[in-house]
Amino acid sequence: MGRIDTGKEGEKLAIDYLLARGYKILEKNFRTNFGEIDIIAKHGKYIVIIEVKRRISENFGSPEIAVNQRKQEKLKKLALYYLCKLGKDYPVRFDVIAIKDKQIVHIENAFY
Repeated sequence: MGRIDTGKEGEKLAIDYLLARGYKILEKNFRTNFGEIDIIAKHGKYIVIIEVKRRISENFGSPEIAVNQRKQEKLKKLALYYLCKLGKDYPVRFDVIAIKDKQIVHIENAFY
């Protein structure tokens, strides 16, 4: 299984997980010229920006460690861009879904 397949399968697992918990998926792979958001969902009053990280092994550390400060700053800018496109003001939450094998760890409010 290639790297792209691993990522796409991870996103599918994450979406199924989120839907089962009452999240409404608004966007998948929201792309701009300056980056991508894996999943944008609505949960309660929040627009939730979700970064999905999947690892087959821990050779490079646990999946959630890959969402470093640089990635967080990029996601914040992308979220602001998305909200401007919506033209509405919603509270935003940043979550990380880390998948190792088929085990899902959902970190709500992973950063601000």
